[in-house]
Amino acid sequence: MGNGGHAIRRLVLGSLLTLLSAGGAVAEACRPDTAHLRGDWGQARFSVELADSRAERARGLMHRESLPRSAGMLFVYPAPRRVTFWMKNTLIPLDMIFLDEAGRVVKVHHNAQPGDLRPVFGGNEVFAVLEINGGIAETFGIGPGTHLRHPAFDPERAAWPC
Repeated sequence: MGNGGHAIRRLVLGSLLTLLSAGGAVAEACRPDTAHLRGDWGQARFSVELADSRAERARGLMHRESLPRSAGMLFVYPAPRRVTFWMKNTLIPLDMIFLDEAGRVVKVHHNAQPGDLRPVFGGNEVFAVLEINGGIAETFGIGPGTHLRHPAFDPERAAWPC
């Protein structure tokens, strides 16, 4: 990426206002409407809607025409399982971030395209999935090994407990 790419990346990161100072995420209380992520790339915070019932997970972000840049939806399952997503009736590109029971990112599917009926396999032991606007995971550097902090994760098992 040339110098222009670095300038764009800095502008995007600054405008999202989701990067936190090194201690900022730890000082904030865990809340059901907020997901914190951290990795060797830094930290980020997203306002999230929680999809923890079968009906909420089935509906997901379908039929939405937009999603604020610092927002997402956190799908939480009762126990780790095999997870497959698709983009039927979804109108905006999304990054799908698949997490294990400890809140560690195990896979990221970048820029899932609206209306795509091809299944996106997340893994066999997925406990949660964070969907955010397409392209943001790559911009931040969110990938396998990143930790997510949220009260849905058992503090006894969480890589980054509340």
